[in-house]
Amino acid sequence: MAIKKEIQKRIIEKTNTSRATEEEFLSILKNVVPGTGFRAALDGALKVGKGALIVVENDRTSPIFDGGFRINTAFTPQKLIELTKMDGAIVLSRDMKKINYSNVLLIPDSFIKTHETGTRHKAAERTAIQAETLTVAISERRNDITLYYKDIRYPLLRTDELLRKANEQLQLLEKQRELFDKYNHKLIFQELTNFFNLKQAIGVIQKGKLIQKIGNELRKSIIELGKEGTLLRIRVKEIISGVEKETDLVIKDYAKLDLDKSQLILNNLNYDEILDEEVMCQILNYENPNVGGSIAGWHVLSKTSLANSEVESLIKEAGNLQNIMKSEMELYKKVFTEEKALALKEELGKMKIFFNS
Repeated sequence: MAIKKEIQKRIIEKTNTSRATEEEFLSILKNVVPGTGFRAALDGALKVGKGALIVVENDRTSPIFDGGFRINTAFTPQKLIELTKMDGAIVLSRDMKKINYSNVLLIPDSFIKTHETGTRHKAAERTAIQAETLTVAISERRNDITLYYKDIRYPLLRTDELLRKANEQLQLLEKQRELFDKYNHKLIFQELTNFFNLKQAIGVIQKGKLIQKIGNELRKSIIELGKEGTLLRIRVKEIISGVEKETDLVIKDYAKLDLDKSQLILNNLNYDEILDEEVMCQILNYENPNVGGSIAGWHVLSKTSLANSEVESLIKEAGNLQNIMKSEMELYKKVFTEEKALALKEELGKMKIFFNS
């Protein structure tokens, strides 16, 4: 279980640091989409060949600031571009509607770990982590713009580069969805025939988690694209529809940990870990993918007309899917009316025929 413990340790360490939620960062990205004043200012500063360090002020930034002078003027792209010609950081109000200070020296805690090498980018990353705020580093040498927010580092791309990257991700997403449906179809048939196949279940979970991970990255790109990302947004929504729910049902049936704990670990895996069958097997709390077992039945029974509460009652009465599939009407009648019991029996029979095709 060494792999699983290592992953759990990493999650605990991340939890103890200031982590940005997905929704938090997506709201940050909305401030830098093409067409906004802030994005115009960043692109303008890069175009004139000036580096810059920009910080959004909050209650935790004061101890990090040293020197500088007060500007206290309404934000405009032109004003910010002009101020980048000076040394030091530019400080914006928390609503980003005013420029409060310029020529400020940032002195964040030097013991905060940073993956950056340049002085400006180190200061930006450490400030973002320590003050839990948005900082932006513009590099004239690298010719790039990098956002930092809490523990997130996010390089901004030009619109054409972003579109190219998003379309590549979309193609990958479409392929993974195709594989997900294929793996899932086969798993449902095996479950209906009382065949416990952990390897197949792991394959479905892997594809499901890859789709969710790629989808989240695409979501960032789409938000950053603004109006240019409208068609992409519609297509991505179509592709990922139902994947998360379906994946969770498989996890619920096969994981020996409860669903919440399993999700917490799985959602923090990187791509290599998701694709590693041994890692996935240990997270689900099995020694190897070739073991036997029983299936509760959430995955299959969700395809019937039963409500979640009815599925739960049936599983509680029968114990597992194998007992449900081989049972006669007497078992169903213990849980449902005769009419509903007959309907369920018919549905399960039709599902066997459909998923065998």
